[in-house]
Amino acid sequence: MNKLCRNVKVKLVRRIIKIAKPAFGNEEIDAVSAVLKSGNLVQGEKVKLFEEKFANYIGVKHAVAVANGTIALDLALKALKIREGDEVITPAFSFIASSNCILYQAAKPVFADIDSKTFNIDPNDVAKSITKKTKAAMIVHLFGQTAEMDEIEEIAQDHGITLIEDAAQAHGTEYKGRKAGSMAKIGCFSFYATKNITTGEGGAITTNDDQIASEIRLLRDHGQKGKYDHVTLGYNYRMTEMTAAIGLVQLAKLDKMNEMRIRNAALLTKHMQDISGLTPPYICKEGKHVFHQYIIKVERNYPMKRDALAEYLKKKSIETAVHYPKPINKQPFYMNLGYGKKTFPKAEEASKRVLSLPVHPLVTKEDIEYITDTLKEVK
Repeated sequence: MNKLCRNVKVKLVRRIIKIAKPAFGNEEIDAVSAVLKSGNLVQGEKVKLFEEKFANYIGVKHAVAVANGTIALDLALKALKIREGDEVITPAFSFIASSNCILYQAAKPVFADIDSKTFNIDPNDVAKSITKKTKAAMIVHLFGQTAEMDEIEEIAQDHGITLIEDAAQAHGTEYKGRKAGSMAKIGCFSFYATKNITTGEGGAITTNDDQIASEIRLLRDHGQKGKYDHVTLGYNYRMTEMTAAIGLVQLAKLDKMNEMRIRNAALLTKHMQDISGLTPPYICKEGKHVFHQYIIKVERNYPMKRDALAEYLKKKSIETAVHYPKPINKQPFYMNLGYGKKTFPKAEEASKRVLSLPVHPLVTKEDIEYITDTLKEVK
């Protein structure tokens, strides 16, 4: 037996460092269990309480909970009466839901380029994109940092257009002391599995406008004022009680989890200072970056190209992701609609360079040291 053991080579397998992982504990499990035992499963007291607490956290009068973040964007545009022929400005570099929801209204997405440092929409390009048909601008706060809202708000006021914040990646993000979701007419959030606060699926619309909040509440529940009293065309876009129960627990943890992301990001940046060819995230002095994603740029002078580096890190048990591999207007569907002809140089350059590294609250100090040591080994 001893001789056999001596001849066996043991290969140690390193734990995979996931690019994203929900930070769930027994509290979330207990909260869902309590709802299931209650028998009250859809849009009840838990949803109402979650709406109240989330509105208070964001600093607005109303939060309306819905089934997911895409629905939040869709309802925001519907509440603003965006119609066929209207134009809505949105960044070319974002998740595709930001522009798809404009198409849901039979309206026209008008893409704008981004700031090459923050990856958020460029205010100057917003101003250049406004026409007589422009009704609104969908401002995406990408990767956990807000766009330059002062300048964008001034542009919107000068031209009489409405702003919508796509804050799906911006839970707890701040700009000059104001939280994302509180700065525009409407804010839209996602609680998808990878977000800073997750309910698995789920979303919310935030606003200070009583009429908009009332309209969205109608639209999300079959257009009914009371039971079987349908006053408009509505939809089944409701949040479940289980989802809201998870959300209540996660919301109570959000600030702490964001601080862990910020800490992890600071450590990653510190350890990457002497790695030539990798540019860490830019942080605006006016805001608070909560690092939904930690985005580096793989520059031309790095020994590996971006995709080769991602594959190399995968072999080293480090998950990465590319957010996003092409601007929205270059997606096949949008190419077929004729959007591929226009170029957005900064968005296209970002799509070739960006790489997301693990930064979520379950990433340890040892994980960060291993990630950066692995990056330094690349020749």
